[in-house]
Amino acid sequence: MNVDPAQFELLRVEEARPQVALVTLDRPDRLNALSWDLVDELHGVLDAIGADNSLRAVVLTGAGRGFCAGLDLSERGGSSRSAGLTGPAGGMRSQEHIANVMLKLRAIPQPVIAAFNGVAVGGGFALGCYSDIRIAAESARFGVQFIKVGLSGCDVGVSYALPRLIGASRATELILTARMFDAAEADRIGFVSRVVPDGSVVEAALDVADEILGYSPFGVVMTKEVIWANLSASSAETAIDLENRTQILVSHSGDFVEAITAFREKRPPDFAAPGSAPPRDGDAG
Repeated sequence: MNVDPAQFELLRVEEARPQVALVTLDRPDRLNALSWDLVDELHGVLDAIGADNSLRAVVLTGAGRGFCAGLDLSERGGSSRSAGLTGPAGGMRSQEHIANVMLKLRAIPQPVIAAFNGVAVGGGFALGCYSDIRIAAESARFGVQFIKVGLSGCDVGVSYALPRLIGASRATELILTARMFDAAEADRIGFVSRVVPDGSVVEAALDVADEILGYSPFGVVMTKEVIWANLSASSAETAIDLENRTQILVSHSGDFVEAITAFREKRPPDFAAPGSAPPRDGDAG
């Protein structure tokens, strides 16, 4: 891992398993609520991980008994990006700064697995929405919450991501009522892919990361990119066009030939770094 953990005070960053970064929000006394300093650190860690080609997956979790309690409303000042601004201009700069964390989760090449160890509400819930896979501990609880503080219920990208994860009808109800729901309901409506016993959610997420690491590095990167892109595809034809082009691109990385050869030879494939393997003899083109 090329990311320097020492540069972060409110995050714990470690290579928990080879090629897998474990990022832990570390404000347990505040249920890992998002202070503006923590928002800055999330930007920093995602920038660093996104540029680290030695890392192929990320697990995101919280310290203590909470995943993330949303924006820390006890803070009166704005974000680091609003310095020198007041009124709507300063508020907009701060709003954009926290919302852009969600876009970075989506944009980094590594799949992000949210390990919900406890409560995830507001901005913390949004962090889960913009992760690629979600796993919950049995005691985890969730809520959109924004409308409870006199604001629109649509914030930091939730109105885009949540309907695409669980459907518009269920998402509208959760956003408008701001009601809390438990891990069992999150599993039933498809917000999380599985529920595991308390105390085991990070290990379960790391196991999923290890499973992903068994596949073509470039193929995994392109899979994440196409899934997110096709959530906004205007038609099946547009989505399939992107899939077609991506498949031909990935087939020329050399990993396709290696996967077929390994299958025939009854051995695990030996993949190179993302996109670096040259086409082998007999590869198309």
